[in-house]
Amino acid sequence: MAHRAPADPAAVSDPVRAWHDLLGDAALQAESTGRLLELQPERSLTFGERRICRTLRPNLLTAERYQRAIQAARGVHSALITLERTLLGDSELRRELELEPEEERLALAETGHSHSSPSMRLDSFFGDEVRYVECNAESPAGMAYEDMLASVFRELPVMRAFRRRYHARSLPVRTQMQSCLLRSFREWGQERRPVLAIVDWPGLPTANEFTLFKEYFERHGLQTIICEPADLEFRRGRLHAGSTPVNLVYKRVLTSELLARPEAARGLVQAHLAGAVCVVNTFRGKLLHKKVSLALLSDERYQQLYSSAQRKAVARHIPWTRRLREGSSSAAQKPVKDLVQHVLKNRHKLVLKPNDEYGGKGVVLGWTVTDGQWESAVKEGLERPSVVQEAVPVPREPFPVVLDDSVQLLSLAVDMDPYLFHGRPGGMLTRLSSSELLNVTAGTGSIVPTFLVEERR
Repeated sequence: MAHRAPADPAAVSDPVRAWHDLLGDAALQAESTGRLLELQPERSLTFGERRICRTLRPNLLTAERYQRAIQAARGVHSALITLERTLLGDSELRRELELEPEEERLALAETGHSHSSPSMRLDSFFGDEVRYVECNAESPAGMAYEDMLASVFRELPVMRAFRRRYHARSLPVRTQMQSCLLRSFREWGQERRPVLAIVDWPGLPTANEFTLFKEYFERHGLQTIICEPADLEFRRGRLHAGSTPVNLVYKRVLTSELLARPEAARGLVQAHLAGAVCVVNTFRGKLLHKKVSLALLSDERYQQLYSSAQRKAVARHIPWTRRLREGSSSAAQKPVKDLVQHVLKNRHKLVLKPNDEYGGKGVVLGWTVTDGQWESAVKEGLERPSVVQEAVPVPREPFPVVLDDSVQLLSLAVDMDPYLFHGRPGGMLTRLSSSELLNVTAGTGSIVPTFLVEERR
């Protein structure tokens, strides 16, 4: 196994060393590589045409480190729920989100169950401390991929050898998602037997994940269809997908994209407003999904909204984030007379993000561009809703990566993104990249499963 750009040895845990030592056996490495590449297409583990994982090691996490991650997630989630409640009752604060009128109308409609975003993902970098940089409250992806990748890694010869020395337990997520859907359906309470529609546009590179969900749900007794928004029709008080009445929607389609095509959106929107269908996540999830939501956590002007414990969690785990606009602000608990000038002068430690995009679209890392490019990006950010955020340290770890006909040990950036279901952490998406912008949708990332590890006694 060739080596390149090794990570700090102090950051490499003993289980990681043990795994890499096993790959020093050329026969074990070759057999494991072959199985990793063979099993992914067989199990629909592709994103479009490419395998979602070319990394010959999972994320190996100790129980102590996992507990730190989920404790941080609980604290931040608590503050987010407080923010959402405040937003629902405060139209002036809601204006900070720059919602489209139809987004706001749908967000304010009754949902029929207790959580606007029963499933949520908090995207983080976990170096010395957990730092959450985004909240995916609308349509968190990757769950089924994580489960199936874990099943692939369990079958690798290197994992079997590793388990002679370490206990290794994966973190199942699809079962949590099904429980989340069924709990929401029970709270909605209009009908007894759920019929689920997974709804998104056809032809997306994520389509394989919908198939994996459908197979899992049906294997566990939940009737499921996959359809696009235009297939849904609201007639005689019920939502139909073709000839099939549905009463539970797993909404993977993004609200902004749905509302951009009102003809396709009509059936689902009508059924939702009539209370004739349970939608997960709800349209109200857009409130926290807007990236300005983290600015409303971070900005000192809004600290009175939160409890002492919530303020501590935000200070510890949310980087400085502000809505980009003319005027004064604050940074490092000091007044900033001109926010735009502050942003222009500090590009080397700031990130610029559109308020409502995904897949890394429009994200500008200040230290990777010239002064002129940053000035242009800031000017554009002032013309459309955007946020500016303090850059956080991106942890890097050595991972064995399959490149053509060899395996090379590369230093990769890692983000670990816990899923929460009705506020309870359950599973994790782990993404790796050689670039600092980690996103599988953008083509700059790879997914690996997470295993909790403990040395055998």
